[in-house]
Amino acid sequence: MSDEKKLAIIATKGTLDWAYPPFILASTAAAIGYETQIFFTFYGLQLLKKDLNLKVSPLGNPGMPMPMGMDKWFPTLGTALPGMESMMSSMMKSKMKSKGVASVAELREMCQEAEVKLIACQMTVDLFDMDTSDFIDDIDYAGATTFFEFAGESDVNLFI
Repeated sequence: MSDEKKLAIIATKGTLDWAYPPFILASTAAAIGYETQIFFTFYGLQLLKKDLNLKVSPLGNPGMPMPMGMDKWFPTLGTALPGMESMMSSMMKSKMKSKGVASVAELREMCQEAEVKLIACQMTVDLFDMDTSDFIDDIDYAGATTFFEFAGESDVNLFI
């Protein structure tokens, strides 16, 4: 058995705000010597697409800090107005950039350069009739069994 530590992550969400945690944690773990794998399933598969058209939804996300104190006076229902998702996504991308946070595409590329194994759930790809040509290169396609083989030997397992 190897002395190398292992990190296994399951990524199930495909929005902008949920894209950051798996890539930040995986790239950090790889940088400090962990063998790392991310298993992307259901909506998490959006994070493996070549075209990362990710959005953040303030609707149903009461913990999301809003600009100008909107979280105090803007009712949650108001976030369902047409255009709010695009506006909030644009604001989040701008905030991340102004704070020097890497984009999702950059973080994903860092993971690949650090040899983080990115695995697309084959069952989900088949279930949603996804076209594998829409996904980035150098990823694996496998089922849950493959994930469990790695996760069962991992020091840390995260569900995001």
